[in-house]
Amino acid sequence: MSNSTVTNLNITQTISPMDRDLKTILSVSSCVIFLYVNGVMIFTLRKKTVFQETSRYILFGHMLWVDTLNLVMSVVLFACAVFRPFVMKIVCLILLVAATALYQVSTLNLALMSLERYVAICFPLRHAEITTYGRTNMAISVIWMISWIQSLSEIVIFYSIDTTNIAVNLFCSRTTLFRLQIYKNLDVAFTCVYFVSVCFIIIFTYASIAAVAKTASGDKASAKKATKTVLLHLIQLGLCAASILVGVIQEVIYVFTSYATTISLMFFFFVVFMIFPRCLSPLIYGLRDQAFSSLFKYYFAFGLKKPSKCNAQMHLGGGS
Repeated sequence: MSNSTVTNLNITQTISPMDRDLKTILSVSSCVIFLYVNGVMIFTLRKKTVFQETSRYILFGHMLWVDTLNLVMSVVLFACAVFRPFVMKIVCLILLVAATALYQVSTLNLALMSLERYVAICFPLRHAEITTYGRTNMAISVIWMISWIQSLSEIVIFYSIDTTNIAVNLFCSRTTLFRLQIYKNLDVAFTCVYFVSVCFIIIFTYASIAAVAKTASGDKASAKKATKTVLLHLIQLGLCAASILVGVIQEVIYVFTSYATTISLMFFFFVVFMIFPRCLSPLIYGLRDQAFSSLFKYYFAFGLKKPSKCNAQMHLGGGS
């Protein structure tokens, strides 16, 4: 499943243009705000050498880029669901497979970040050796390759055995483009495998870090902070998993409610299950990190707020 769940409805009724435009403006406005926050964070990560070389911040930056692309893709697909324009078939295919891949990258990245915290707390002496710059980027490349397996499979099926789409232009959604049952089977299979695997990794790392936090040895403060971080990842994963049900819930609601009510609920689902999970990134790794938070607030306020002394010392010690 992917961000394209917001486009699953086959709606033929009409809605007040004012009501439709208002909900679209609210959706886009909320996305713009979060895109600005993500953009400032990405800019902040580029201002310090330590942020570009440490695995924790490399994964954080990767998460910000993926979440930003996910937000943009969500807005595009939401607009397609609400305004229902005719889109070229090839453009629609690119949008849908890209949305699927980005969604899965975002999910797998949660597991990768949890593993990094697990190594940092449970194997502190080997953390620098295991999470090198090269290995971190290699791990990111691996999750990108894994995430494209479903999308590439759908492309192969679409051009090799799918003969149901003969129109050049169509309403862009998974239900209109991917009509064969094999697409649904692939979607369910990959979604189950990814979410079960990521859930297992996050729960395992949470339990391991929590066990370290209870022992007398080690840095208890860092362990407890890492435990909260991994727990937030689990909550984020839960929200992502809940978004899988959005398409099904929308179809059920559409049967029993008016189109206007359906659009209102689509807006609610879009904000809660599509936008909100992408906005937990600043909470998890941005504002809770003292070294990063001070510099982020400085750039967020256009340089009107001076960074703290500890951040200035970090600048002298290893920044650029």
